[in-house]
Amino acid sequence: MNLLRIWVMFKARNAEFFRDRAAFGWNFLFPFLIVAGFALIFGGDTRDAYKVGVFPWTTATVDRKDAPLPGRLGSARMLRFVGFRTAAEGIETLRHHKIDLLMELDSTGPRYWVTSAPRSHVAEALFHAALQPPECRGAGQEQQIQGAPIRYIDWLFPGILAMNMMFSALWGVGFIIVRYRKNGVLKRLKATPLRAFEYLSAQMLSRIFLLMFTLVIMWIGCDLFFDFNVQGSYIELVIAFGIGGLSLCSLGLVVAARGSSEEFASGIVNFIGWPMMFLSEVWFSLEGAPEWLKHLAEAFPLTHMLRAVRAVMNDGAGFSDIWPELAVLAAMTTVFLLFGSLLFSWNE
Repeated sequence: MNLLRIWVMFKARNAEFFRDRAAFGWNFLFPFLIVAGFALIFGGDTRDAYKVGVFPWTTATVDRKDAPLPGRLGSARMLRFVGFRTAAEGIETLRHHKIDLLMELDSTGPRYWVTSAPRSHVAEALFHAALQPPECRGAGQEQQIQGAPIRYIDWLFPGILAMNMMFSALWGVGFIIVRYRKNGVLKRLKATPLRAFEYLSAQMLSRIFLLMFTLVIMWIGCDLFFDFNVQGSYIELVIAFGIGGLSLCSLGLVVAARGSSEEFASGIVNFIGWPMMFLSEVWFSLEGAPEWLKHLAEAFPLTHMLRAVRAVMNDGAGFSDIWPELAVLAAMTTVFLLFGSLLFSWNE
């Protein structure tokens, strides 16, 4: 292995990326827009979880102080009230699951409509609980957990960064090498002393450098607006993201090992990327999911990277706590890199 040849290919790939201003700018803009959108929708502490439609009401927003809400509905924390002029308008909205429960303001007693959706059943339970007087509540004792609360955006932000890294690694390594093979660039490189392992290592190192560069800029920029709460060490966060990024880049090398069609490579990247995005808890937790689905998620490097990153960021975990996840990621990186090198072909 010649380090000089790896360095030359490393610089060449970085120069190509930075010259493409459109791709360079989109790598920063896209994750920021996603974070900003979710922070706007879910970031507020006063946001309500379940929407209850109220009719008849003249405006779309129901003022709890003015509305004759029965029981303790006016002070229910988990309910947001939306006004409708007529019952037909409210029922149509409920039928499309835009609200979770519809209630009629009637002096004779509350009448309501629900759907078969799980959220609708939960809203109904909250509705009934709010109608009961305090003395009829259960005998359970409420206990408050101690510690700083974790906002949804604090839990989601690592997932968005990891998702951006995943697609950037798969497309930036796998798709680009396939395009080089189709355009004949790899055939020209074959005539040089460059070896397959050296070329693939340079591609992987170049991409992880770009991924970490983008990650740092994105983190600093988003933190200025959303003030993320990091319980653990930033050094351990960088290590977790770095080893996870290497694993994703090496997976991209496997995609690029033999492919000669950009369409086929695009399909393979989507086939790998989309299930990984949904099963690796980027957007939501798999708690309560079938056990076989949880076991399937263990096969994805994104799962282990996010588990380590969130443990550091949200729980203050140290290196001794996340080393099993890092060990799995390092093993995946080694296997993917060796497998990609063995299968790699310069020609179509």
